[in-house]
Amino acid sequence: MQRFGVDDVEDLSAVTLLDDDRRVLLDMQTECTFVFNRPGGWPSGVVMSFLAHEGDLWFTSVADRAQVASLASDPRVTLVISNAGTSSPGRQMLAIRGVATVHRDREILDTMLLAIAGRLQPADPRAFVRLLDSPQRVVIQVRPVAVSASHDSRRMPGDGRGLPRRDET
Repeated sequence: MQRFGVDDVEDLSAVTLLDDDRRVLLDMQTECTFVFNRPGGWPSGVVMSFLAHEGDLWFTSVADRAQVASLASDPRVTLVISNAGTSSPGRQMLAIRGVATVHRDREILDTMLLAIAGRLQPADPRAFVRLLDSPQRVVIQVRPVAVSASHDSRRMPGDGRGLPRRDET
């Protein structure tokens, strides 16, 4: 009989990322893959910094970038977030489907650029805002509608790569 996480990793449904762990991941991580639909149907993705704020995920970009231009015709996105680069152990992944809104309003720009800068450059957020604040600057708000996939190797009996977890040795 095959033992999940030790002999195989076929069915990962038992090791999804739990709600509390999703929130922790979103609080720890600052980058994700932002997947959007290009004209002609090809999906595309870019790595972007983000801020999780009041249930939404916020990004900043420039109006003529492919991801911003594409949102005008199709606001559906998928955000793929992992724990890579954080201090969190194991491998965690969360794929969130969402609907994006591009904001150009000065009040929203001022508020969200400062919030994003405070998260990404806490030593001097205003210096980062000065760098970011350009004529074509926008902020993108993504409202999550579903989790399409998640994974948490810490919930497996092994390390997910054929060896025992470090805390089991």
